[in-house]
Formats: sequence, structure tokens, C-alpha cells
Amino acid sequence: MLSMRLSPFRAVQRSIPPWRSSMSTPRSLSTQRSLPAAYYRGGTSRAVFFQRDHLPSQQSQWAPIFRRVIGSPDPYGRQLDGLGGGVSSLSKVCVVGPPTRPDADIDYTFIALGVRNDHVDYSSNCGNMISAVGPFAVDAGLVTVSPDTNSRVDLRIHNTNTGKVVRARFGVVDGEAAAEGDFAIDGVAGTADPIQLDFLDPAGSRTGRLFPTGRVADTFDGVQTTCIDVSNPACFVRAADLGVRGNLTPDEIDTHPTLLPRLDSIRRQAGVAMGLADQLEDVPGSVPKIGLVSSPLSDDRAAQAGQTPKEVDVLVRALSVGQPHKAVPITVALALAAAAQVPGSVVADVTRGTRVSSTGLTLGHASGRLVVGAEYGEDGTLCHATVYRTARRLMEGRVFWKGS
Repeated sequence: MLSMRLSPFRAVQRSIPPWRSSMSTPRSLSTQRSLPAAYYRGGTSRAVFFQRDHLPSQQSQWAPIFRRVIGSPDPYGRQLDGLGGGVSSLSKVCVVGPPTRPDADIDYTFIALGVRNDHVDYSSNCGNMISAVGPFAVDAGLVTVSPDTNSRVDLRIHNTNTGKVVRARFGVVDGEAAAEGDFAIDGVAGTADPIQLDFLDPAGSRTGRLFPTGRVADTFDGVQTTCIDVSNPACFVRAADLGVRGNLTPDEIDTHPTLLPRLDSIRRQAGVAMGLADQLEDVPGSVPKIGLVSSPLSDDRAAQAGQTPKEVDVLVRALSVGQPHKAVPITVALALAAAAQVPGSVVADVTRGTRVSSTGLTLGHASGRLVVGAEYGEDGTLCHATVYRTARRLMEGRVFWKGS
């Protein structure tokens, strides 16, 4: 399989159809504000993409733009006046720009926005949306790709939120990111070209340590909890310890009379213990993320979902920004795969010694299955974590918002 390194930020020389050229040309608009933008699906999420140079030079000026583009805050929870989708996995913005470190091809900043509130959160990475960062960089001409090349490229992405580098390997066809392929991921209809994401040296993204509390298990609210930092800080609790099944649906989690407040209490205490904030009320909404884990079950629901002990190694139900996730955040999956290999962790306690797949840990999540890998060195350091996703360009042109 051919890979090639990319020279950053030289215009891609290829023929651009007239309709695309006209969409990207700035227009004089007296009543509406607008910016060049693109809309991409990445994994099981979607986000609006901006080039760094198209935004105000001061990052402090970005938040009002992002809120109005996405449609937040929306007391109705639908974000109808913007491009958000009413859930955390669809309320996102990505900013891509020139690299600020020599070992990267591009910089990528992730922003999570609240749906009903005005939160604009820069504190975490998004493992799903980073799968679309490389394709966006190629499609937008931010890196050099020969227009007559049909191959797989190797792009190193610096995530500014965590300071970590992620290597993305994906196909290009006629100078653009490949859209067609036969690779499928659960939670997304259809198939597309596979995108390999290698999270390099992912431990300690925010805290500087794989296990930020110095222990593989802590206790919060009487519940044993594993706090781990792999690409994003995360914490895991056993579903059984909270008196629920491990294969709850997102709706069942959302309507449970006590589960969400209890999980948020544990998550905030874990955030303080991990050093992410000094006070419970100051813990960011996006990190640490929290997941309910359990051994796979053998009931009718498990069989219908394809998540029996013969098909998955562990069940996980994750929360993102206070909402039950429809699938599983990729960074949560990577953290789970790393924790599963450490004896005494909550995750290791619910996984078995054998694996369904030889390529990694098979997770059963709310929308299907996901295989993730994590590799430790002989000295016990986490070398990298790997996952495969798909992405697709949905729209490019100009995005409009109202307000000053």
C-alpha cells in the first residue's frame, strides 16, 4: 500500500468546476454575515469546518460566530436556526490551519458547543471528527496532493486541544479525498473509504499521566471508578454498581429517574481528582467523559443487537456533554481499550482474557460494534491506539448567521 508524506499548505493544482469556484468567491452582503465553510461527517458525528485564516485573528472572538452558526443556545433543544442537530454529537466546529509544530502537517482545533446552553468548549479532542480533518485539508487545498494520484496518503494532525499528534491514513482519488469504498461502521448507513487513525503517544493528553490520580481505581459516591487519560480524560464505572443493565438504550438512560444525576456527580468528582478543575462546578462539560461498562450479556436484546459474548468483549454506554451518546466517542473507546489491559481497572474486571477479534478489543455500543486497539511498550508506556473510521464531505460554500 503506497503512502506519501504531504508538504503542508501549498495549493493543490487541479481543475475546479465553475460552480465550486463561484461558491468560494467572497460576496458583498450588506444584511447577513458569512464565512467560507464546509460541512463534514466524521465517524458518527458531524461538524462545520473553518480554515483558521478565515476566522478573526483573536480566538476570543470566535465563540459568538460558532454559537450563531450552530444555533446555540436553543431552549427547544433542536438548533433549528443553525447547523447543529440538537444532540452533542452534531453540535461541533472544527478549525484547521497551518502547523505550529515541526512534526505535523496541519493543526486542528476542536470546539464542542452546548445545545441548550451557551457553552463553547475547547477542552477536548473529538476522535470521530478528526477522521474528517485530513480529507478536509486535502479537499480545501491545504496540503499538496498530485491531481493524478490515486493512492493512500499519510497526514500527521496536531490536535491543539490536547497537544497530541494523530496520524491519519486515507485514500485520494484525482487529488481529492476518496469518498467511495466498501468499509462500514456501525451507526452510519452505507459504506465509504476506510480512514486509519493512529493516536500517537496518547497518554496524558490533558493531565500528563495515563492514570491521573495515581491509581487504577478510585471510589466516588461509593462507586468504584477508573480514571484514565488517553487522547481525552475519561472515567469508567460498572453498570452493575449503579443497579442497571449494561445494554441500556440512550433513551432508557435519559429517562432513568436517578442515573444521569448520579453519573454527573461521579464524573465531576473524577474531574477534580484528575486535576481538571479545583471545584466540582468548574469541571468542563466535555471532559472527563464517562462510560458505563459491563460484560456482554446473553439475553434477547443482546442477540438482536449482535452483542453477545461471542460477538463483543465488553459493553459500553457513554455520555458526552451530559447526553447519552448514540454510539461511542472514539476517545472513550481508545481509553477503554487501554484500560482493559491494566489489571485492577474497572474495565479489566468486566472483560475476558480472550478477544473476539485478533486486531483489538471489540466494543458493543448503543449503535453496534467497534474494534479498537491499544499497544503498550515493554516499559509499560502506551505507544499508540488505533481505530478505523469513515468520513465524507457533505457541503462546502459559505455559512450565514444573524446577529452582530
